[in-house]
Amino acid sequence: MINRYKTEKIDRIFNEDYKYVKWIEVEKTVAEVQERLGIIPRGLSRKLAKLRIDPRRVNEIENVTNHDVIAFLEAVREKAGRTGKWLHFGMTSYDLVDTALSLMIREAVAVIDGEMTVLIRILKKIARRYRDLPQMGRTHGIYAQPITFGFKVASWFNEVARSRVRCRAAAKDAAFGKLSGAVGVYTILDPVIERQVMKRLRLKPEPISTQVIPRDRLAALLSSLILYACALERIATEIRNLSRSEIGEVTEPFGHGQKGSSAMPHKQNPVICERICGLVKVLRGYMIPAFENINLWHERDISNSAAERIIIGDTFHLIHYITVKMIGVLSGIVVHPDRMRANITDSRGVYASQILMNRLIERGMSRRAAYDIIQSLSFRALREKNGLADIAKKDARIKARLSAAEIDRIFDLRWFLRNIRRIVK
Repeated sequence: MINRYKTEKIDRIFNEDYKYVKWIEVEKTVAEVQERLGIIPRGLSRKLAKLRIDPRRVNEIENVTNHDVIAFLEAVREKAGRTGKWLHFGMTSYDLVDTALSLMIREAVAVIDGEMTVLIRILKKIARRYRDLPQMGRTHGIYAQPITFGFKVASWFNEVARSRVRCRAAAKDAAFGKLSGAVGVYTILDPVIERQVMKRLRLKPEPISTQVIPRDRLAALLSSLILYACALERIATEIRNLSRSEIGEVTEPFGHGQKGSSAMPHKQNPVICERICGLVKVLRGYMIPAFENINLWHERDISNSAAERIIIGDTFHLIHYITVKMIGVLSGIVVHPDRMRANITDSRGVYASQILMNRLIERGMSRRAAYDIIQSLSFRALREKNGLADIAKKDARIKARLSAAEIDRIFDLRWFLRNIRRIVK
């Protein structure tokens, strides 16, 4: 991940140093179980508990071996002395790699989950605060019917909460390790060793592995994380739209000294939300290799490996980065109630077109006739910047069926918003 989008919490997990720490942890745990069962002599696990590896040395060896796991093992044996001969006994590379990866993913998911929880609390607070603030609802970018800003945010809240449930379930389904050997049939090590090792690592043994843990687990996890990213993109897109000059209902926070344009000093652009939307495009792109990695030749090939070195760490970096940024945006979001009220007024009452049409139908007019009349009057209201209610009161066809008082009730905002409190609750 480029430095611009790295986060300290994720970078602590997805880096070469920490990867080798987790690899040593797996090897140490395997050695502990094997020593206790008398498979290898005692001593290796104690050595591994104190051992640290310099990634530069691993790289030097890999330049010769062209195999990263062998390079790591040789670097460890250099420091482990005579006990090093028992390192990795009975294992294959991905017994180590996949099991350690599951440990790293578990830690990274916990980081994301914590930030999601913060975000959910913020969304809940905003939804409650603005539950009763009227706002014009829009479909296709055009005036529709009134809602409240809190109602809109409650929808965001619900989607992010669903995402957290999905991510937790997918993380649980990805918390598997393997110690089943070269093609997954326990040629050297008995399944009892795998069960004991995984219990110590707080993972579950993969029920039937090949030489790797099947990649549908990783694809499902990345899918859940990227679905969550799409929820953030939806929020960011709405904030961008609502901050447009002609709408102006909300703006993302604008820091002291911040500049919006090198050419136009007046600019206050929604750059954080735009950045979030741009990065989610990248995340969606990562779904293609994640799904294509499910299909490997026979019991395995390494066509998944190169892609996973990029997409797994990068996904966690970007997910964490955009979550932190969204927390910042929503914590400081500026809401403009006056603009929301002004936009409702600017709709000239066309938000009541459906109810007005229905009342005419109830009073005996055909649906087609009612639709055509209200459509024509609504277009006129917008064109002439005159209230639809006033125009309706003067129309003979409507006056014959509805009184002025009945028309006023049709345009009463409170009627449109009467269910909002219950929905938000």
